[in-house]
Amino acid sequence: MSAWTRADGPVLRISELSVRFLVRTSFFSSRPIAAVTDVSLDLAVGETVAVVGESGSGKTTLGRAALRLVEASAGQVIFEGADIAGFRGAELRSFRQRAQAIFQDPFSSLSPYMRVGELVEEPLVIHGPSSRSEREALVLAALEQVKLTPASDFVEKYPHTLSGGQRQRVSIARAMVLRPDYLVADEPVSMIDASSRAEILYLLKDLQAQQELTFLYITHDLASARHFADRIAVMYAGRIVELAPAAQLIEAARHPYAKALLAAVPGPDPANRLRQRPVVGGEPPDAGALPSGCAFHPRCPVAIRGTCETIVPPLIALADGYQVACHLYPADSSEGASDGAADEAGASDGAASMTSSAASRPGSSASG
Repeated sequence: MSAWTRADGPVLRISELSVRFLVRTSFFSSRPIAAVTDVSLDLAVGETVAVVGESGSGKTTLGRAALRLVEASAGQVIFEGADIAGFRGAELRSFRQRAQAIFQDPFSSLSPYMRVGELVEEPLVIHGPSSRSEREALVLAALEQVKLTPASDFVEKYPHTLSGGQRQRVSIARAMVLRPDYLVADEPVSMIDASSRAEILYLLKDLQAQQELTFLYITHDLASARHFADRIAVMYAGRIVELAPAAQLIEAARHPYAKALLAAVPGPDPANRLRQRPVVGGEPPDAGALPSGCAFHPRCPVAIRGTCETIVPPLIALADGYQVACHLYPADSSEGASDGAADEAGASDGAASMTSSAASRPGSSASG
């Protein structure tokens, strides 16, 4: 476990991070794709921050950049006070040991040609210890930790003989065997059946409590984010548009996009199958040709003409740790409501009014 504490500040600080990719459009030309743009986010020791949004919003790219699995085009990722872009040799090796990932698909992230014991042991082969007997003991302990018991029965099995939930537990064991301080969990429960999802999330919570882990939890499932995360960041077109404590965001989202995501979450009411769900009209924008101003304005039911399509709204701080990037909440208002209170009420009504025209289009959906 790291000696870094909450008193030392955020264990991870993402500052104005941008990630651009070049996509080939023809044999001789290419164009830039803005996957992540000017994202700033702090994670305290032992904290879980969930990043939610539709597919293509930049969630996974943000997580990969925070692990230096992709290079940042601009900005910084500061881990325990040091910029990870400057890590070389032993520093980079130490960071790789202390920052791990749990990937979305256990069916593709685990090699079908390796036994469970070999899969969990592989990080130890790279980072140590050198003793085979020590590594085997650590493998068994990691499998016991993720409730794959008796561990001796699982080490000789191949992934194809395991259920989806068991495979994801193997992925977690492989990440935890090095005893990391920081974990990026990229939709860790989306590929497994509903009965196993709660078990996996409770397991991650238990491991976090035992080792004071810091989580960046990437998901499209707002329900799991509410129960698993301390704070939720909503991303759209590569930018964070809302950041708030989890319970507050779920109960009283400010940004029209966050409201629409929440409205699209199905409730446990059988009558809902006869009701049309409110969804966001249109499709997420092309990352290579983002709209001017607020990228959400072509789909927003309460866009302010002359403002939203010309000016990119900054992420401003409201009361109680809330941050939102929306012209309904002017930057010169500490509470963000002086000029936007009436528009906020309109945004609530507007999110519900998306049903009729947008829901009839087959490609229109909001991921919850």
